[in-house]
Amino acid sequence: MPVTDGTAVSEPPVIPGVRRSFITARDVRFHVTEAGPVDGRPVVLLHGWPEHHYAYRHLLADPPDGLRIIAPDLPGYGWSGPAPHRWAKEDVASDVLALLDALGLDRALLVGHDWGGYVGYRMVLREPERFDGYLVLNMAHPWVPVPTVLRHLWRFLTYQPLVATVGVPLQQRTKFLERVIGAAITDHSAFGPEAVRVFADRFRDPVCARAATDTYRTFWLREVPDAARNPERRRIAIPIRAVFGVDDVAVHPSLAAADTAKADDYTFEPVTGCGHFVADERPDIIRARLIELAAATK
Repeated sequence: MPVTDGTAVSEPPVIPGVRRSFITARDVRFHVTEAGPVDGRPVVLLHGWPEHHYAYRHLLADPPDGLRIIAPDLPGYGWSGPAPHRWAKEDVASDVLALLDALGLDRALLVGHDWGGYVGYRMVLREPERFDGYLVLNMAHPWVPVPTVLRHLWRFLTYQPLVATVGVPLQQRTKFLERVIGAAITDHSAFGPEAVRVFADRFRDPVCARAATDTYRTFWLREVPDAARNPERRRIAIPIRAVFGVDDVAVHPSLAAADTAKADDYTFEPVTGCGHFVADERPDIIRARLIELAAATK
């Protein structure tokens, strides 16, 4: 892989009309990007790897009427400060719940993609009374049967062990992320090279590179063994809307299937001609489903 100059992007990308702030919660200095009326109905959007708040640039640039769009960078990602832990997802869930407290949010709609989707499930399982509904994008639900996981384990092994072990220099000094993101996109006209660079270049920063490495290292060393010993048995009562780009090379649609979800109100919507980054490739669908979920949970 060609070597880069190791330069991280120092300023957040321009999104017209947004408000930016730094809020400290549970010893994390969160960078928070908002749009829409300050007294609007709150919608909290959580990104995954290898992205940051810019994954939701379309919603931030044009927020639906009446909704307050709140997109924090997760601990150590984007322009947030480093996590004071090794990115155990329960710890990150606690961080984000503390951020909601600091923002004065008793209830919100939740959106999560990739690891943000994983963290979102942790939050909804722990404190369901705080969320009216959950829109989850290209992430497995917590109840996947073991045989299904084993059939698709090879997908994770193609890149996750690399990130978990040598992820810091790999992200800082090579074009690894550009290749990973590019391979996961179906519609390159919707998610072009300039946007890819906005994400990949941020991981030249050592804080971001370390957070990403910890994300996967903790997953393999702690969370996978824990899940094998203690499979999730709690049920979720709030509405869950799973939207899934079916060309995803990392997460197979069967990992988010409705027939294995232990939820009272769970729907699965496949999006054809779309890869892993469904919010980047099909922002029109995400916007429409968010508006529908908001209307259905008034």
